[in-house]
Amino acid sequence: QEQVVESGGGLVQPGGSLRLSCTASGSMFSIYVLGWYRQAPGKQRELVAAITDAGYTNYLNHVKGRFTISRDNANNTVFLQMNNLKPEDTAVYYCNSRLPGTNVNAWGQGTQVTVSS
Repeated sequence: QEQVVESGGGLVQPGGSLRLSCTASGSMFSIYVLGWYRQAPGKQRELVAAITDAGYTNYLNHVKGRFTISRDNANNTVFLQMNNLKPEDTAVYYCNSRLPGTNVNAWGQGTQVTVSS
């Protein structure tokens, strides 16, 4: 069974930066679609950023120009670099790895990101 583990969350002041990391198991990591989602209290989980096996990316409009998703297939890791953080970015951030067309769809436990002065 796939295992996904996130790290890198924490408390940061508005305008600050954080880098989230996610390591996923699986020998086919290089062909997974990887995504970062977030869920704020009382809100639905939303897709923040995703990256395909070919390196194509897409972002939530509110984070475009501030967040960057990248992947390191050699180390089964996906990153989310978050710059110019805003209080509205406060949420639990979850990593997802999936292989379209299969039942491979794994979630991490989440990492808390809090943006506050």
